[in-house]
Amino acid sequence: MAGPGYFFSVCARVLRHILVNHAKAHRWQKRGGGAQRVEFEEGLWLSQKSLSRVLDLDEALVNLATYDPRKSEIVELLCFGGLTYEETAAALKISPATVHRELKLAKAWLRRQLTQSA
Repeated sequence: MAGPGYFFSVCARVLRHILVNHAKAHRWQKRGGGAQRVEFEEGLWLSQKSLSRVLDLDEALVNLATYDPRKSEIVELLCFGGLTYEETAAALKISPATVHRELKLAKAWLRRQLTQSA
């Protein structure tokens, strides 16, 4: 049976995909997608700049996952899942110190990727 770590991992991945799909749909509509716009309350108000950053971050996380899947998953759980270091450590069955160390490396790698694409 899957534990809470698996649940949080799935939730973070789903939230990431929701944000990315929202950003892609907004970009598609901006370019004359022709779809009828339907307004609904989500509590998610992202600016055009934020939407672009979500897409850039998603692409960088996909690239990071090919290099180091665990670092990508740590970022996903912390950023999109809203977990703490301790919760992330428990979900991945690693120590909080390892989460902290891996996150520092992941942030440096992502920063380099995101500044190169800017």
